Amino acid sequence: MTAFRATLLATMLASTGPVWASDPCADYVPQAKPQNASRDIVGQDIDQIIERGFMTFAVYEDYPPYSWEEAGQPRGVDIDIARIVAEDIGVEPRFKFVAAGENLDADLRNNIWQGPVIGGAVSNVMLRVPYDSAFNCRVEQVVFTGQYMTESVAIAYSEAEYPDGGPVPAYFRFDTVAVENDSIADFYLTSFAGGQLAQGVRRYPTMQAAMAALNAGEVMAAMGPLAQLEFGAGEGVAIHQPPLPGFAKSKWTLGTGSHFAYRGLSYMVDDAIFAALSDGRIAAIFESYGLTHQPPER
Repeated sequence: MTAFRATLLATMLASTGPVWASDPCADYVPQAKPQNASRDIVGQDIDQIIERGFMTFAVYEDYPPYSWEEAGQPRGVDIDIARIVAEDIGVEPRFKFVAAGENLDADLRNNIWQGPVIGGAVSNVMLRVPYDSAFNCRVEQVVFTGQYMTESVAIAYSEAEYPDGGPVPAYFRFDTVAVENDSIADFYLTSFAGGQLAQGVRRYPTMQAAMAALNAGEVMAAMGPLAQLEFGAGEGVAIHQPPLPGFAKSKWTLGTGSHFAYRGLSYMVDDAIFAALSDGRIAAIFESYGLTHQPPER
């Protein structure tokens, strides 16, 4: 996960302004529409997709356990979920591995409703899109459906260092903890208690590197998304989810995004994911990677 992606996720999960409980869009004032945004119609509707026999999925590059390439083959939770969707629709899945943009708005613009500035094209569906009803009001060009999991922040720790149970954030005033640089865990720990924990934080370019440091005994703990901790945990490493004081939102729902002009496609994607949630196929995907599936709020 790149620093840019971590930054946009942290921004996405920060507490939002006041909203009406019954209508999350009630206090949103629509802004000016994008100007000179290329063609109004991009992508393909469901009939075109079925006729050509394949659909395209945008997934984040080098982002295990969600999406990555191994020996030239796509792998990961999001890859397998996309395959379920394509199979349900009756077409072949094709994957576009994309780098994270400056923020989530840029990712959706580049991959769903407009396309990149130079070269490339939009995808039919993007996975691992954080679902937030207030944010959805701001991006009218995208339909947010297909919620398939909840992600949450956890702490992995060395059982040898903490034989009596896992650490809580206050421990890191003196103990060392690995985080991905510029991630939500990094922001939380370095701002906790007026910065008193900052000296214990050790930053790494990726969550995989942070977990490798924990497995090697270079740090005492690591903090980040539960699935990434589970995927990277080695022998003698345990994971728990203690209370996180002052954390605006320590768990969030993830789903899919598609172009607003093709709601028929978005409904079919949602139906396929709902069916796979109901019959246990998505839970089985997580289990195959050694992960815990946290069902989404739908």
